[in-house]
Amino acid sequence: MAELLLELLSEEIPARMQVRAADDLKRLVTDGLKNAGLGFSIARSYVTPRRLALVIDGLPEKQPDVREERKGPKVGAPDKAIQGFLGSTGLTLEECEIQEGKKGSFYVAVIEKKGQDTVAVLPEILVAALNDLPWPKSMKWGSNSLKWVRPLQNILCIMNGAVVPFTFGPITSCGYTRGHRFLAPKEFSVDDFASYAALLREHKVILDQEERKETIHEVAKAVAKQEGFILKEDEGLLNEVSGLVEWPMIHAGQIDDAFMAVPQECLITSMRSHQKYFSCLKEDGSLAPRFIVVANKEAPDGGKAIVAGNERVLRARLSDAKFFWDQDLKKNLEDLLPKLDDMLFHAKLGSMGQKVKRLEKLSGRLAEMIDGADLGKACKAAHLAKADLVSEMVYEFPELQGIMGEYYAKHKGEDEAVSKAIAEHYSPQGPGDACPSAPNSVAVAMADKVDTLVGFWSIDEKPTGSKDPFALRRAALGVIRLILENNLRLNLLKVFSDAHTAYSTVNGLSAVPSNTAENERNLLHFFADRLKVYLKDKGIAHDLITAVFEKGDEDDLVRLMARVEALKEFLASDDGANLVAAYRRATNIVRIEEKKDGAKYDGAVDASLLEEEAEVKLFEKLEPVMGDLDAALKEEQFTVAMGALASLRGPVDAFFDKVTVNCQSADVRVNRLRLLSQIGRALDGLADFSKLEG
Repeated sequence: MAELLLELLSEEIPARMQVRAADDLKRLVTDGLKNAGLGFSIARSYVTPRRLALVIDGLPEKQPDVREERKGPKVGAPDKAIQGFLGSTGLTLEECEIQEGKKGSFYVAVIEKKGQDTVAVLPEILVAALNDLPWPKSMKWGSNSLKWVRPLQNILCIMNGAVVPFTFGPITSCGYTRGHRFLAPKEFSVDDFASYAALLREHKVILDQEERKETIHEVAKAVAKQEGFILKEDEGLLNEVSGLVEWPMIHAGQIDDAFMAVPQECLITSMRSHQKYFSCLKEDGSLAPRFIVVANKEAPDGGKAIVAGNERVLRARLSDAKFFWDQDLKKNLEDLLPKLDDMLFHAKLGSMGQKVKRLEKLSGRLAEMIDGADLGKACKAAHLAKADLVSEMVYEFPELQGIMGEYYAKHKGEDEAVSKAIAEHYSPQGPGDACPSAPNSVAVAMADKVDTLVGFWSIDEKPTGSKDPFALRRAALGVIRLILENNLRLNLLKVFSDAHTAYSTVNGLSAVPSNTAENERNLLHFFADRLKVYLKDKGIAHDLITAVFEKGDEDDLVRLMARVEALKEFLASDDGANLVAAYRRATNIVRIEEKKDGAKYDGAVDASLLEEEAEVKLFEKLEPVMGDLDAALKEEQFTVAMGALASLRGPVDAFFDKVTVNCQSADVRVNRLRLLSQIGRALDGLADFSKLEG
């Protein structure tokens, strides 16, 4: 068995493209090997800023021999058919075998193909894989026509120590590579992957990206600790920086005191976005006057010049941030609002200024529905929520929207609840994002998301398949979390209607479709689908949501969840599971007989036609159970309702054991079918049990 080692050395590959490229290279090469009949034990890919590497162990020395039998025409068939068959196989008639079949003798071409040496097959596989590698962006360089993400410099390709010869663009494969661009740029030969990885390390390259990440993380934490602070964790930045260096060297720098008065989010964002620096924090979580820089080379002076250079660059960057902050503080948020009229929310849904007016109306309506919310404060927060979008700071750093609004509002003396609602109205923005709990924040955050959802549903811009350009799935999930995590008793259909009213008031009636009620129901069904996704990780099956939701399009999510939890417990019990089985049996019998008879058996049961003791007891039990069920549902005592249903198990089991539904008497048969129909109606009072799977 052989080992294949491939390395593609190039100019620096953008960090965001590296991991995907390594995975694609492995996929394309291994698929090519499989298609050529070449198995292998394991394939591993690696990536650094300058190189893609792939090692495949357990390759055979040659392809397996292939023997193929191809059936041809009958003996004595027209000459044209025989010649066509021979032409497709490349054999003569004498080289074909004759075999006997059920319908007579026929020619068989036996094609034996000797397997080629693997080293002879590899060039075609590798060149095809490199041509098919899907870079998001690629470029040409020099006079060649090859496209690659960055100019290629070298291709190392060896199998069992010998070069696998092939040409890709202007580069011919070889048995050597180079180390770190600055620290060890000389060429060196390798014999296998073990020597390759070891020699790379000697030449100042850590090949494994996960090792580089861990090294950066651990050393950065240690350096921050030496400075007396704590490293601010940032997984995204860590992934990016590990794709920028091959030999990471970590240093700490100083942030000038003059910049520490600027909000720490501005400083952190500026350092992260522009310079790829890690921040340090004090024990209380506030920003420390230090930053961590990851260099790509060793320095003879211990990194003093590197730190000084980065501090100089950072001063320029933070001077810009401080300038934006100082300029923004000269204005009130109220002064910025007119500019929102010139900012487009969506071509069919108007300007951001119009959205703000709708938010004020909808936030006010929601504040009236949410305990603890203040109508005036919620409306004030909605009025100012989008103002920071036209500030200097947010124009430079869009990710600070909302955060800067809170700072500007506090600076001008706005109420704490108003400022907080401005900061939190975009939340939650994902599964890992904290969900607002302050009543006014919840009102504005929900209004923002519902306004977006209702608007895009009105213009028929809905998510399709994997496409969701306006993040409507995320908005719906945000509303779901706001409701469930704050235990809000809201009727979503009413909230959607209020949002439509805001559109008609602010944008005019033309913004509201004629089928508003239908749109609202469709949007509610979209929420039900999102709720299934949200609850999947909590161990709640999607069919439970469907079974409860289908009972009249339940739009109170808290009530829906209470019913779902009760249903889940009910189905987990022996009584519940058996009763559902009996429900299916009863409804199936009724459905079959109704179809056969062309009649409906949903009428009242005639007590005088009940002959068997088991059907009498079931009939006598059904009426009080349905009464208890209705009372429990009105009081939203769903566990009590399930208990009432569970009490039907005994009478239902006895009915099916002792009563023949399709008896000789037509009247008795119809009466028994009506009794079975009532079993279905009893259970369907809580949920649509026909939607349950299994």
